[in-house]
Amino acid sequence: MSLIDRYFPDLTPRQREQFAAMPDLYREWNARINVVSRKDIDRIEEHHILHSLAIARTGLIVPGETVLDVGCGGGFPGIPLAVFYPDVQFTLVDSIGKKIRVVQEIATALGLDNVRAEHSRVEQLDGGRSRFDWVVSRAVTDLRTFVGWTWGRTTYGIIYLKGGDLDEEIAAAGRRTEQLPVSTWFDSEFFQTKKVLVLPKK
Repeated sequence: MSLIDRYFPDLTPRQREQFAAMPDLYREWNARINVVSRKDIDRIEEHHILHSLAIARTGLIVPGETVLDVGCGGGFPGIPLAVFYPDVQFTLVDSIGKKIRVVQEIATALGLDNVRAEHSRVEQLDGGRSRFDWVVSRAVTDLRTFVGWTWGRTTYGIIYLKGGDLDEEIAAAGRRTEQLPVSTWFDSEFFQTKKVLVLPKK
């Protein structure tokens, strides 16, 4: 049983197929365009795919909503979340074009028709007009800066993956923030310091 199956036993056969294909797709693309660190690529299922799915454990995103993944890199957390939530529309943005190419290729290979990948800074996306139900991301910058980039883009709030002691960073951001330990859901040592930060707008 894979790690994903272990923690998410109720996946559909199609989702299992997509998650099973994901590690080899990333290894193949990472050999051409480095989007995952060399030391992490052999732990991609745990360190990247499963970590991304910690956001799913919050239960906040529901079918029919829209999600913006800011600074998605090679597609985390957006690609695993798009597999988990086939009825949610995801827009993944990154300012580095070669990373967006990897996102587009992997989304196509996995048959994800709920993913749009854009080479853009979040401030410039769609001329600054588009809003999304949720904004998600994984440790692209300090929380205060991230809130400044994205607060006006979301209806319900921000869901942010980050690790370590975050009390000072959260205080500096000046927004009500709930810290959810990822170790509550996943028992690997890797997740002991990882958090899901939820900044609700309401």
